[in-house]
Amino acid sequence: MADPSKLERRGLLYVLSSPSGAGKSTIARMLLGSDSEIAMSVSATTRPIREGEEDGVDYHFVDNAEFDRLVAQDAFLEWAHVFDHRYGTLRSEIEKSLAGGRDVLLDIDWQGTQQLKQVDPDIVRVFVLPPSLRELRRRLEHRGTDSEEVVARRMERAAAEISHWAEYDYVLINDDAEICAAKAGAILDAERLKRERRTGLVDFVRTLTG
Repeated sequence: MADPSKLERRGLLYVLSSPSGAGKSTIARMLLGSDSEIAMSVSATTRPIREGEEDGVDYHFVDNAEFDRLVAQDAFLEWAHVFDHRYGTLRSEIEKSLAGGRDVLLDIDWQGTQQLKQVDPDIVRVFVLPPSLRELRRRLEHRGTDSEEVVARRMERAAAEISHWAEYDYVLINDDAEICAAKAGAILDAERLKRERRTGLVDFVRTLTG
């Protein structure tokens, strides 16, 4: 008889979005560290590499010519302009993970999420909000990676990004990273248990009903 705890299921695309500085990257790292069944989608970007980042791990860092080539080859499931640079989700990255039976975590903005929803409607969308705009500014300034001008631009953009919160399936307020990550993990666990994703249920039920 099939083991109920090991039924086959379809992998899912799990999207985290937030205004810059709200903590989605931190939540993503914590989720990846606590769950071996989900893999991070490594996006391509034209922005310069930052200190401490690694090509192929944090992003695939490419120049504009290479990004244009990838767009022309339809290599992206979605891509968007964000703060003078482009970011894109590589189709090959997603297909590789899903083929291996793993879920895929995507750290993308609302523009990319809208595009991805059109390509694959079966995605789980989670939007992360800061507890306040004052705290958002404090986090951006504390990061120390952006100039005052860039921080100001990110704050200007934050209101526009937050306005898309209602397009998401779940909304979390990140006033405590550990609690927020635990909630993100609970969402992932619940979505995995949805009947339509558990492809092994049909055969299991047959063993019960004869």
